[in-house]
Amino acid sequence: MEPFFPELHPNPGWHKSYALNDTETLHTISSENIGRHCILELYQCDHAKLNDEAFIRTTITSSAKIAGAKLINLVTHSFKPQGVTGLALLAESHISIHTWPEIGYAAIDVFTCGDHTMPEKACKLLSKEFLAKHLSFKNISREIPTEIHTLHREP
Repeated sequence: MEPFFPELHPNPGWHKSYALNDTETLHTISSENIGRHCILELYQCDHAKLNDEAFIRTTITSSAKIAGAKLINLVTHSFKPQGVTGLALLAESHISIHTWPEIGYAAIDVFTCGDHTMPEKACKLLSKEFLAKHLSFKNISREIPTEIHTLHREP
């Protein structure tokens, strides 16, 4: 299965403002990118891969690399009787994976800051490696609200 991932880089689907309802409006968004947060849910995955801590460590490392991110640290934990959680600290933010092998499910977040990384590529690799038969993918842009855009930030 070849899932659909819009390879929209560096500015996918950005809008100037978002309305919550008739009485609420979120902050107006500037054009300066903070980053992108991809939410990936994988269904009907290979049960053995979802429960293999070493495989998950390798797959997280590969997904960070293909996204163009710098891996700083990687922590994983294998649960008993099953399931693995993995968290990669990236120079650009993080990748997290939580698995439920008993139902063939993985919940994945890939959040990268800046415009030099491509978290969509990491998600595409992860869905392929876990042999997901179905998936849900959301790409959320993170931008600076206009109200604080002009504030001075120290690097």
